[in-house]
Amino acid sequence: MRVVLATYGSRGDVEPMTGLALRLKALGAEVRMCAPPDFAELLDSVEVPLSPVGWPIRALATGAVPGKAQAGLSGIAAELTAMAYEAVAGVAEGCAAVVATGSFPAAAGARAATEKLGVPYVFTSFSPCYLPSPHHPPLPRPGQVIPAEVTGNRELWDLHAEHMNALLGETINTHRTSIGLQSVDGIRDHVFTDHPFLAADPVLGPWQQTPELDVAQTGAWIRPDQRPLPAGLEAFLAAGAEPVYVGFGSMRVRDANAQEVSRAVIEAARRQGRRVVLGSGWADLALIDDRDDCFVVGEVNQQALFRRVAAVVHHGGAGTTTTAARAGAPQVIVPQVADQPYWAGRVSELGIGTGHDGPTPTAESLSAALKIALAPEIGARAAAVAETVRTDGAELAAKLLLDMVGRSGSAG
Repeated sequence: MRVVLATYGSRGDVEPMTGLALRLKALGAEVRMCAPPDFAELLDSVEVPLSPVGWPIRALATGAVPGKAQAGLSGIAAELTAMAYEAVAGVAEGCAAVVATGSFPAAAGARAATEKLGVPYVFTSFSPCYLPSPHHPPLPRPGQVIPAEVTGNRELWDLHAEHMNALLGETINTHRTSIGLQSVDGIRDHVFTDHPFLAADPVLGPWQQTPELDVAQTGAWIRPDQRPLPAGLEAFLAAGAEPVYVGFGSMRVRDANAQEVSRAVIEAARRQGRRVVLGSGWADLALIDDRDDCFVVGEVNQQALFRRVAAVVHHGGAGTTTTAARAGAPQVIVPQVADQPYWAGRVSELGIGTGHDGPTPTAESLSAALKIALAPEIGARAAAVAETVRTDGAELAAKLLLDMVGRSGSAG
């Protein structure tokens, strides 16, 4: 039995798909991943073959791909849809199923490939707020104008669907007709389907059932990380009190350069009497002086590190939020885009941290947020919630997927 996993996005999209891949392999399935070429080393380390999709994601996100810096989503949608279609169609013939997530045009390309090949397709969201529901409003889309009189969640989701059609419908349908498929009217619901998976923890990101969607919430897809921490980091951790970790993953901080952000976050931690571990990431965080209370790391085992810090300051990606919550680390989320404000809100609602007001931290604003997160009651609540975070989401999803394939008689 062969399963194809498809995504176009940053590590926050690829990492959980890797967790699913490992569980599928453990259950005897053969797995191939269609993803950006940036992740060849990661996938090679877990022996999951990669079929590259599109441009390197970091180069695209940072404006290093010629001609794409100012194009925006609509400007690259046609190419990305076609790239994802070609990658999936090239490896999915005769497979048991295709599971897709990530960039919407790429997911649309994956969906088209499954239709062309006649194989089952499952869309996955890593955040409840992306899926239509009368219980919450949609995330605002760039360029979308919402009339003041439209306030109900159902009406807002209807407008969201119309906006998606206006933004991407013609582009995606042009590709569909070019490969011999019919156009579709509601492109959002066609790509999401009415039976998506939701790979989010039920406590951190709960889904309220609704008649419109048959959502299978599995829990977050976590790839177990057994890597030791670097020797230099171990020495730093052992040399003093628990530090604060600050890192923004695959995000650049809006309206500030790397030096400004580095200074703000280090000074904020110092004002709270804390040492700092800086995750350099795409924000290029770096030391601002030669004091010995700061240490810089690159890509590192966050599952191990977050258990040994006083708090985690981050951008609010679904994966980082889950990792910090699972570790029992209080959180300060500095949301930049997409679902990150949602996760900031959930962390505050659960009492396991706080959201920063706005995307650009200053020493003053971040120090104030850290003071909240470092309070003893927040630490106690974070430790309690950590005991409730599911760790078997990828295993449950793998079993659900294989059971679905078995019932449909489509295993191949």
